[in-house]
Amino acid sequence: MDMILKKVFVGLPQKVGVKDAKNPMEREWESGIFKQPIQGPVLLTKTGLLGDGQADRENHGGPEKAVFVYPFEHYENWQKELNATEIGPGAMGENFLLENVKEDIVAIGDTYQIGDAIVQVSQPRQPCWKPARRFKIKNLALLIQNSGRTGWYFRVLKEGNIEVGQKLTLIERPYPKWTISKCNEIMHGTSPNPEEVREFAQCELLAQNWKNTLNKRIATGETSDIRKRVIGPNE
Repeated sequence: MDMILKKVFVGLPQKVGVKDAKNPMEREWESGIFKQPIQGPVLLTKTGLLGDGQADRENHGGPEKAVFVYPFEHYENWQKELNATEIGPGAMGENFLLENVKEDIVAIGDTYQIGDAIVQVSQPRQPCWKPARRFKIKNLALLIQNSGRTGWYFRVLKEGNIEVGQKLTLIERPYPKWTISKCNEIMHGTSPNPEEVREFAQCELLAQNWKNTLNKRIATGETSDIRKRVIGPNE
């Protein structure tokens, strides 16, 4: 089946919550996760969609994270598993909601034509504490990570207008081995194969921040403490 752009979401950073709330999950925070669906053509640039933005530019946005992509089919799973009907399209802060695709069939370097633009898979998403704060589910980032339903990012090779309903046409697949599922397994698995980690770190089209993390692991034999990312100020 064709991979279809089901919805497009954009949004600028917002502050929500209560500044001095006793409960950490109720405190004031700022994020670009609150996005709204749009219709009609929208310009996709090297750094993202026109009208979109991020609050934390150190960890979000930029050319290697120009477009955050999430599969439509995952939302049914989240709603059932968490008994949370409010976790629906747009909830993860995605820009592109895609239909007929999941992490096991998309690989690093996959290059697609969509509308006038050309995009390329750069890295999986590593979920942070913000979806957890949004839905008041403290361990949500860990659930996303451990489920493998992370979504992924596109870099933009050619700018142009895109629109809901368009299909993504595969142009090139240089690294079919490195699916998003496989990437997540190597990065977050309990006992990844060292030789596979080394090979993966040399993947030319893998985002540099992932290469840096993997190379540090190779050099030290240690994995990073993820608690700051997945729990952060939620406790």
